[in-house]
Amino acid sequence: MTLLQIIVLAIVQGLTEFLPISSSGHLVLVPNFLDWKDQGLEFDVAVHFGSLVAVCAYFHRDIAGIFAGSLEILHGQTRTPYARMTLALAVGTIPAAAAGLALAGWIEEHLRSPVVVATTLACYGVLLAIADRIGRKQRVIVDVGLKDAVWIGIAQALALVPGTSRSGITITAGLFLGLQRQDAARFSFLLAVPVILLAAIYEFGKLILLRDAVAWGDLLLAATISAVVAYLSIEFFMRFVNRIGLLPFALYRVLLAAVILYVLV
Repeated sequence: MTLLQIIVLAIVQGLTEFLPISSSGHLVLVPNFLDWKDQGLEFDVAVHFGSLVAVCAYFHRDIAGIFAGSLEILHGQTRTPYARMTLALAVGTIPAAAAGLALAGWIEEHLRSPVVVATTLACYGVLLAIADRIGRKQRVIVDVGLKDAVWIGIAQALALVPGTSRSGITITAGLFLGLQRQDAARFSFLLAVPVILLAAIYEFGKLILLRDAVAWGDLLLAATISAVVAYLSIEFFMRFVNRIGLLPFALYRVLLAAVILYVLV
């Protein structure tokens, strides 16, 4: 990969990971538009790891609370706010982790295509708009129970398909369950932590065991750029989502899907 490709794709990842417009979809589309060779899953995992660093930095108080909640659970205290959040995040992680182990290889081989991305962008974009319109927006993050976490976790598993948007589909699920916009986003972003971490450990472990030549310097640069841009993206989204709503993101998804179908198909 050239330096330009690394910078452009890392910025794209950082901008799109925590906006409900599909980072994986953009990482499939940008090389197609610019006639670049697909960057490969190891690059995608590296820039996602950068996003993980960003979300941990932005929500550092919640991350510390989750560690505290884990200790409370070990001591039999499961009703405190952070203990309940920790349990909900753990339950919500299971569907995506299981689906990733079972289907990641098949998805990588068969579903990284413009047609798939366009379809999921448009369909889930419409669903996002509907959820934002009809969701009650009365509940907050501490109200998320285990049943809620299961539904949001199942939604997160769907995001293995490029174009779906992990943040988009989990925010959509949260809105349908009555969460306020910021709280749906906050739970979605925190739910990304274990999934991205597990994916990074799994993929980087494979690279190390295979002992193939890996451009670790390129991956580190990409992860760093992604982390900085993702942090700024989270800051923007959390500050303005209640003012602007989610309709602009839904419209962007549908418009982008139309462009993809017109240009690439």
